[in-house]
Amino acid sequence: MTTNQPTNPQRADAARAALDLSHIESAVDGFFTTAGVQPSAEARELVAELMLSGLKLVADGADLGQLKLVRTALKEMRHAYRIFNPYKGTRKISIFGSARTPTTDPDYALAREFSRGISAAGMMVITGAGDGIMKAGHEGPEIDKCFGLRIRLPFEAGANSVIDGDPKLINFRYFFTRKLMFMAHSDAVAVFPGGFGTQDELFEALTLIQTGKSNLVPVVLLEHHGGDYWKGWEEGCVLPLARRKLISPEDRGLYSIHTDPVAAVAEIAGFYKRYHSMRFVGKELVLRLQTQLSDAELATAERDFRHDLCEKDTTFRRVEAFPDEEEHRTLPRIALRFNRRAWSRLRAFIDSINGMPQRHGS
Repeated sequence: MTTNQPTNPQRADAARAALDLSHIESAVDGFFTTAGVQPSAEARELVAELMLSGLKLVADGADLGQLKLVRTALKEMRHAYRIFNPYKGTRKISIFGSARTPTTDPDYALAREFSRGISAAGMMVITGAGDGIMKAGHEGPEIDKCFGLRIRLPFEAGANSVIDGDPKLINFRYFFTRKLMFMAHSDAVAVFPGGFGTQDELFEALTLIQTGKSNLVPVVLLEHHGGDYWKGWEEGCVLPLARRKLISPEDRGLYSIHTDPVAAVAEIAGFYKRYHSMRFVGKELVLRLQTQLSDAELATAERDFRHDLCEKDTTFRRVEAFPDEEEHRTLPRIALRFNRRAWSRLRAFIDSINGMPQRHGS
């Protein structure tokens, strides 16, 4: 009589030691040739790693359900990237809010007015494809400036009438791939009152920003004048976290609350007044700017922010574009060895930069 014993992971690894990247790469070259694609060396290696991971899933004993999940998630991501990639040069904002908000609700009108204003400021709008706040977010801009990220749910018939049929409507089975696309392509986030889903999206955004897992972007919370939704959210959720020291005092600076859509648009536009973008190059955090900081402005930055933002015995300095930077190479830059726990203070630093008077040509 035989009994099924758990497989020894080390023995299993040894048995499939021949499964490595070198055996995959030659096959990948053949696939690229068949497809008529000429990848870069880096892309070739990454695709080989994708295939190797798929093979290892089977070797590791993944069941069909797990394989289907990975396949579907990858297909959703690939399709979404294909839709978004032609618009890489345009800033975008994700708008979150309840699908249950009726057209008669003042927040519906506020969302429509805000989305119209942010579109006029040059941003494309990304929101869900349902009714309520999502539909209002699509009604403000022209439709060619809108994306719809629809989650397939059994109790929702389809996309709202504004985005339905548009080529920038993307359907998702999984919430996690949908949320990834929201944040991966957003230069700002706007949130209107909503339920569990809206709160999930808001906390996802704040968590990713606070931990440096997404771009540092402005988050504006909007509600009609006289409403108490965000006041109740702060008093019932955020302030108790702060009192227990479960978040830092500066973390409240990652968002702002507005009842005036013009002011909310102005805050988002102001975030990119002088600051442009950032990326890590090795251990260096590089901040790209519209205009360079003067000696006096660098001295102010060092006085007010060096202790919080810079690693010990380092400070801010002007730099040229690093060789690894492919984008925005003509923009002036400053670099720092960043304390990666200080994202909220970095937001305050960017606000400080944007508040400094610009001297063109400096």
